[in-house]
Amino acid sequence: MIKDITIGQYFPGKSVLHRMDARVKILLTAVFIVMLFMAKSIQALSVGIVFTVVTFIISRIPLKMIGKSLKPIIPIVVFTAVLNLFFIRTGDVLWKWKIIKLTSDGVDTSVFMVIRIICLICGSSLLTYTTSPIELTDAIEKLLGPLKKIKVPVHELAMMMTIALRFIPTLIEETDKIINAQKARGADMETGGLIQKTKALIPILIPLFVASFRHAEELALAMECRCYHGGEGRTRMKQLKLSLLDLWGSLYCMVFLAGVIAVNIITK
Repeated sequence: MIKDITIGQYFPGKSVLHRMDARVKILLTAVFIVMLFMAKSIQALSVGIVFTVVTFIISRIPLKMIGKSLKPIIPIVVFTAVLNLFFIRTGDVLWKWKIIKLTSDGVDTSVFMVIRIICLICGSSLLTYTTSPIELTDAIEKLLGPLKKIKVPVHELAMMMTIALRFIPTLIEETDKIINAQKARGADMETGGLIQKTKALIPILIPLFVASFRHAEELALAMECRCYHGGEGRTRMKQLKLSLLDLWGSLYCMVFLAGVIAVNIITK
């Protein structure tokens, strides 16, 4: 499962989403999240599902990436579904055993929440899938630009956020190597109870922390050797520019947002 985590990865391409301005993509991702949480019924949420599927097709990202991005969150999805199934007691009783009761509202809410989480992960993942680290850093810095007036270190914050995001695949790869190395030395990480499995994580976490500090030191040294001194006086080879493509992309997203609002009103 470690290898299947795709959070923070970038897949180069020439699709419409790849060519859009990174600032617009960040804002539209926020609009997409609002769209999902505004949906009050499964009918309204189906508009968000269509938006997610169509956008994924437009991005030309391999469909297998959807499965990979969802595998790590399966425990969260299952836990959420179980909570809603057995803790929502309104509606018609479908099944009952002692104090455990399964109701129609519990089933509906569980399905609704699972679909919402899946759409949220798949849709928001497209931001990093289609945006390079440099573009993402520049976009965050531009969007947070007004905070410079109150002496907020915007460039440093944007750099830290992007580095943290892009270090996720590196740390995942490092974790996988450590696990394989420990297994080769005879470490047993799959059997035993909860306490034994927790103790088995210690030989993984300690080398992972050491590797993380080593990567951080190497990155800091590389930035220092390249005379990096923050955002002051820094120029950019590629300037972010809005285009007609960004306008069409924004209209496309707003149409679906309006669709969710309309369905909410109709099904109210």
